[in-house]
Amino acid sequence: MMVDDLGIGDVGCYGNDTIRTPNIDRLASEGVKLTQHIAAAPLCTPSRAAFMTGRYALRSGMVSMGRVQVLLFLGGSGGLPPTETTFAKRLQQQGYTTGLVGKWHLGVNCKYRGDHCHHPNQHGFSYFYGLPFTLFNDCIPGEGSDVLVDLHHALWNLTLFLGVGLVTMVCVRVCGLLEVRLWLLVALFFLSIIAAAVWYVPFMLLPTWNCIIMRNQEVIEQPMTVETLPQRLLGEAQNFIKRNADHPFLLFFSLAHIHTPLFKTPAFAGKSRHGCYGDNLEEVDWIIGKVTETVDSLGLANNTLMYFTSDHGGHLEDSDSLIGQKGGWNSIYKGGKAMGGWEGGIRVPGIFRWPGRLAAGRVVDEPTSLMDLYPTLKYLAKDTQPDRYLDGYNLMPLLEGKAVRSEHEFMFHYCGIYLNAVRWHPPGSDSIFKVHYFTPNFSPPGAGGCYDTKVCLCHGDHVTHHNPPLLYDLFHDPSESRPLTPDTEPRYAEILEETGKAVEKHKRTLTNEQTPDGSPSQANTDVVQNQMTWEKILWRPWLQPCCGTFPFCGCKEDTTHF
Repeated sequence: MMVDDLGIGDVGCYGNDTIRTPNIDRLASEGVKLTQHIAAAPLCTPSRAAFMTGRYALRSGMVSMGRVQVLLFLGGSGGLPPTETTFAKRLQQQGYTTGLVGKWHLGVNCKYRGDHCHHPNQHGFSYFYGLPFTLFNDCIPGEGSDVLVDLHHALWNLTLFLGVGLVTMVCVRVCGLLEVRLWLLVALFFLSIIAAAVWYVPFMLLPTWNCIIMRNQEVIEQPMTVETLPQRLLGEAQNFIKRNADHPFLLFFSLAHIHTPLFKTPAFAGKSRHGCYGDNLEEVDWIIGKVTETVDSLGLANNTLMYFTSDHGGHLEDSDSLIGQKGGWNSIYKGGKAMGGWEGGIRVPGIFRWPGRLAAGRVVDEPTSLMDLYPTLKYLAKDTQPDRYLDGYNLMPLLEGKAVRSEHEFMFHYCGIYLNAVRWHPPGSDSIFKVHYFTPNFSPPGAGGCYDTKVCLCHGDHVTHHNPPLLYDLFHDPSESRPLTPDTEPRYAEILEETGKAVEKHKRTLTNEQTPDGSPSQANTDVVQNQMTWEKILWRPWLQPCCGTFPFCGCKEDTTHF
């Protein structure tokens, strides 16, 4: 169960005492809570790619070199490459029935509408119901837009300029003030039509293009009705569990909460102490409770592993004057969504519950990763077949108390395609050192985030490089507020040297993949194409999923049974 944009400080069992999350807290009290659970990226698309594959998103090309850091259009050609392997595909091969309910955001089509090369069904999920894209502000009128707003405005201004120019030229010609050639009027007319189409079709119809619901490879609602989405996703998750209760199954329940726009479900509206955002969090907790109740009522608790997490930290910049804060709280940790390697953007809740196997109330303070789910599920499914190079590790020894140290001696933190920071957990030491090679610039200066761009960027003038790097000890300074120096840390030079060696070793695995023991892997030797280029991100009408005849797309799901 993965929540979208949930801050680690939003949950009761992680220290929040003003938002009610009894069902999530119950999972922690009945299972194992991870306190240093780390996302591989501080943004949806790269984090989810790493989560699904057990590998840094760079290995699958799901990282950005520029300003666009996530997939923006369902009609783009970028997405999780067909050559990649997900944990769902591995378990499907082991006889599990696999399902994904909720958000995907890892692409749909490659070359033409309906090839579904990036679709969940092609990545190991035998059943899919939900959002092939994500929930975003464009899905609700009046909430504004999340997609290339400056380009949107520039195209509108160009259309307006050409339109005014055309009208002016026509008036000048009709009034006989100047001689205006007919070919010039015709050229202006066609330029105005083209500019209007380039502005209107991709941007003004975004709810139709991106805000859709699919069941498997069929578009069943376009645009979607957001108000009923929580009930529908919950119902689908519960029904999947019930349908498959008698045989091995894997369900990835990827919630649309707590990404904006926020829901206004009447049963929860106005009930929390933190406005609409708090209401949504308490609805999330209720949903988690209903899923847990379904598992328990079917007698599945003792042989079912339940896992709760978030794809990355809360979005600090998301707020407005009417609703107030729309993004999460990341507790004592600096930064948030899209802020590189700062802890607030990558440290997330991590809870495992399995009454038949895991001791209740256990807490693990060792570094772990969302990428660890892949090898953990492989181990539990008794999958011993050769695999690609993995960056995650099997968590069961830590969860069961059979190991006290994480296998993650080093962890690498990316900001887009760029290696941003490294953490080192030296053998025999409680310290966890974090080295920042560069950090995103907060704008305006001194603020807690990048408020004029809404998300921080990872390149050029948007970052500050540090020479020497910034160095922190997360064990003694988890909020990353006191940089270490050679005077305050005796191991200062050693830390920089060891992390530098680790970076070089890590880079070698990106170009010449091998298994952790040094033997060749089953890696695809083809060069992985970057999936986040402008060429792959921008909207193409021939790739757009559609119910009906394109471009007249439109349909509604029958929701009377929800």
